Amino acid sequence: MKRAVPVLLLSAAGLVPVWMFQPGAEEAINEVAAPPASTPPAATSTAPIVPGQTQTQAQTPAQTQAQNAARVIKGKLIKTSEGDVQLQVTFQGNKISDIAVVTAPNTAPTRKALPLLKASALKAQSAQIDTVSGATATSGGYQQSLQSAIDQAQ
Repeated sequence: MKRAVPVLLLSAAGLVPVWMFQPGAEEAINEVAAPPASTPPAATSTAPIVPGQTQTQAQTPAQTQAQNAARVIKGKLIKTSEGDVQLQVTFQGNKISDIAVVTAPNTAPTRKALPLLKASALKAQSAQIDTVSGATATSGGYQQSLQSAIDQAQ
């Protein structure tokens, strides 16, 4: 019994730093290291136009390739209660082919949520995705930044 009081006091003293810890005070996540290489401009068309076919109907392979070339668009920087969120979205034609995080809060819930949000967005091909429980603020910022990139692409 004599040892119980000091053990309880020391245990409580050891828990104080855990209670005082604030996960939002960490650095932000940044997956994007360098800007993507720009794609070369499409060559001008030298393909003959078939009689009865207008210029807009005749597409050369270079024009088709230019339409399907990857475009990289940064979404808006969204300020959330947990920290800033910004995405860089790669479009292949009209489809979302990749989503990279430019900046996001470096918290455990956010680190767990980002892969889930990315997978959901790639599957849905839109920003209409479910919020990840425990990372509500980050999920909202993710959706808003993604939607702004989609709007810019259209």
